[in-house]
Amino acid sequence: MAGDSVSTLILFIAAMLVAAGVAGTLVTNVNELSNSVDTQSDDVTDKIDTDIEIISDSGSQAVYNSSGAENITLLVKNTGKKTLPAKSGELDVLVNGSYVSSSEFAVTVRDGGGSWRDGTVAELEIDRSISTPDEHRVVVIVNDAEEVFEFYAP
Repeated sequence: MAGDSVSTLILFIAAMLVAAGVAGTLVTNVNELSNSVDTQSDDVTDKIDTDIEIISDSGSQAVYNSSGAENITLLVKNTGKKTLPAKSGELDVLVNGSYVSSSEFAVTVRDGGGSWRDGTVAELEIDRSISTPDEHRVVVIVNDAEEVFEFYAP
């Protein structure tokens, strides 16, 4: 009878050690998962609060300067809730499917302030010559908010 008590005690202690190990592992994994969800939710919030709209007139001669400088000028309005960085390194720009490096374009906030707040307009001047008189496409991406602009260059 005493042998049964000792073996039961040993099994009970072993079960408690296994349960403690499993509980410790679960707590660690739940903490890591919680931290990951917090990080992802911050990123998603930034993406949701970011929105832009290209307000340039696609029929206007002011979009593409074919004489002299040969550049594309777009007016981009921040229509989201988040203040965006008005730096060329923070934007991605494609012209006719070709990536434009940050050294080839400049961003200037039109209201004279340094920050691109919601409701304000920034001028995006892209140093890119267009060789064919055809329909062209510019894609502007900031914080996963993407806006496409199509225009015809003479």
